[in-house]
Order: sequence, then C-alpha cells, then structure tokens
Amino acid sequence: MSKNLYMEKIGKKAKLASLHLSNVNIEKRNSVLKQFSQYLKTNSQLILSSNKKDIYRAKSKKIKDSMIDRLKLSNKKISQMRSSIEEIIRFKDPIGKTLSSWKRPNGLIIKRVSIPIGVIGVIYESRPNVTSDVSALCFKTGNVVILRGGSEAFHSNKILAKLFKKALIKKKCDENCVQFIESKNRNHVDYLLSSMKNYIDVIIPRGGKGLVKKVLKKSSISIIGHYEGLCHVYVDREADLSMAIKVVKNSKMRNVSICGAAETLLIDKICLKTHCEPIIDQLNKLGCEIIGDKIIKKFISSKMKIATIKDWETEYLSPTISVKVVNGVEEAIDHINKYGSSHTDSIVTKNKKTAKKFLSNIKSSIAIHNASTQFADGGEFGFGAEVGISTGKLHPRGPVGIDQLTTYKYILEGKGQIRK
Repeated sequence: MSKNLYMEKIGKKAKLASLHLSNVNIEKRNSVLKQFSQYLKTNSQLILSSNKKDIYRAKSKKIKDSMIDRLKLSNKKISQMRSSIEEIIRFKDPIGKTLSSWKRPNGLIIKRVSIPIGVIGVIYESRPNVTSDVSALCFKTGNVVILRGGSEAFHSNKILAKLFKKALIKKKCDENCVQFIESKNRNHVDYLLSSMKNYIDVIIPRGGKGLVKKVLKKSSISIIGHYEGLCHVYVDREADLSMAIKVVKNSKMRNVSICGAAETLLIDKICLKTHCEPIIDQLNKLGCEIIGDKIIKKFISSKMKIATIKDWETEYLSPTISVKVVNGVEEAIDHINKYGSSHTDSIVTKNKKTAKKFLSNIKSSIAIHNASTQFADGGEFGFGAEVGISTGKLHPRGPVGIDQLTTYKYILEGKGQIRK
C-alpha cells in the first residue's frame, strides 16, 4: 500500500503528543477533563444540532431503529457523559503506581510499576458518547488516542473531539493527544490497521461482528476487542420466579441495542410448568418477539417462531429473544460455551452450589449470579466509563477502564550488584 500522507501525519503527531503527555502531571490531566466537561455543558445545543444532522442522514438511509437509538444524543445523555468524566476525574493517578515490590537475596530491589500503553487507535460505530468516554479514559491514563468513528455519527463525533481539543489547548497541552480522523474514506482505516505499527501500540475495535472481523483480518497491530455480545440468562430449577421475571425482563428489554442485552434465555426443564409462561408473558407484554424450541411451544399460549441453530448464534440487538429448554445446569453451561461469545452470562438460582458450578465453568469474561446481564458496563463496574468489553483470553478481560489501559515495566534498584 502506498503511503497515506493524511494518516502518516496523524501518526507522527500522535507520537510527539505521547512524548509530551508523559510529562503532564495528574493535576493538569484532571484540569483538562474538567474543562472538557464544562465545554460539553456550554456547547450542548451545538452538540445536539450536530447529532440531528447524523440522525436525519441515518433515517434517510433507512438505518435500523436499534442503530438510530444508539446514535441519538439528548441533554440527558450529555449529562451522563459529564457524570462519567467527573467519575474518571475522581480516580487516583493510575500511572506510576508500584503494583508490587520485592527484594532479592543479592539486595536488588525489583518493582513493577504502572505506565501508559502509549498510542491507542479506537475504531467504533454508532455511539457518539464513545468519543467522550474514550478520550477521557485515554487522557487520564496518559495515553494518546486516534479516533475513527462510524460515518453514521460523523458530525456528532467531530464536534465532541473538537471540544476535547479545545480543552487541551486551553490548558496548554498538546492538542494532538486526541485526534479524530475527519474523513469517511475507508482506505484510511485500512492504512491505519496495516501500515501504522510504528505509531500505534494497540487497536481497540468497538462495534458489530463485521467491524471486529475486519480489524482482526487486516491489523498488523495488537488488538483488544470482542466479536459481539451474545449473552444468556439461565433460569435454574431452583430460581425464585419473581426474581427470574425481573432479571430476564431487564436483561433483554432495558436496552435491546447494547452488547450486554440478553439474546438467549435458557430454562431448566424441571421448572417449565411454573416458570416458562409467566416469564414469556412478561416479555410479550413489553413487545418482545419469542423464537423458541419445540418444547417451549407446548408451555406457552402466545404465538412464537420455532428456533433453528442460527438463532442460538444470533445477536439480535432488537426486541427478540431465542428460548431453549435445557436439562439442568451442565447442559446450560455446554450450550453457552458452544454458542456464546464469551461476553456476559447470568444464572438465576437459589442454590449456591449450582451457581458456583455455573460461575466456575462459563468461559465468559463476565459471569453473573442473580442479576441482569446489562450490568456488563464499565460505568456499572465503577470504572467511570469503558473503552469496550474485551472477550479475549489475554489481558485485559471484561470492561476496559482506567486500570486496563495501563501496562507496566520493571524497575530494578541496586547498589553496584553484578551477575556472577
């Protein structure tokens, strides 16, 4: 691939900004975040008018309602973005922490100390709040970020990144600590993934299966990411019915368009007579489409489609849920580990031994007992915000927040020791 001068320029600026940021103390970093939060407040109408352009374009292109829901900003959402920033400000400095320390028999003192990753490239879709969350998290952790948002949120992302830059300039920091790729040209993404290893230390994709697959296929840079949120709720034979109804309803219907929304409901065959119809009825009342197996059909009076294997593999991101009967916790675990995406899975049961078996054997990055899958969120974990949910086996796993955006180095302190 020939040199992409636009992207090369961004990469060089990011490297220089990273050197600058390594000398910016926590007080100054926090003051930039406070300024950015203030700009979100004073420029809320400008943000909303930019967002309206994106909404209008999305509707004219007949983009799915669930995507438009993700795209839409409001005064309430801007207020939530500001709350996330304020929570991030309250965290202690994550950089320069001694994570562990020990003394060797020869007198050498060895310390493991937290440091920034460096330059992070984030490729994301739909949600403009990601621009705010990611910029704040990266800057707090001493990382420079290059942002490539989806074309559907172009105007919203552009104004949010511009306001962060404005805060950086106001506080006399390098404005290139946060850079937004102001082009919808997809060749820029290809170049970023394949030819910018000298500038970028890690790529974080945040979006649908198609985006993550593309990143995995094309990237020459290390990746932190997840394919999709194919989340499950398993209602065990010893589940309290009112709790099961509450957890299932919230897991599926609180917000159907997030990666923590439940897509498959598993019900233990022992409690079908008591639990199946009441749970399905409540989902029906909320407008949820049921796609169930043949056994489920016998236990409910409402209409439903018959599920195929494809349904167990589908992240709907809509008011649709697939429902399957399983023979106990072992079969539930087997189904989740076979069809799930290692994201978030929940069990509802009063039996602690059954819960322990489920929590220990599920391969997912987040395993839950007696609570909604929609707690799969950095803000709900107390991280302030998240860059995404990592479902890989290597560090980091689950919500990627402040601590997960740091790495470490070893510092050895001696008194002239030499190795024999």
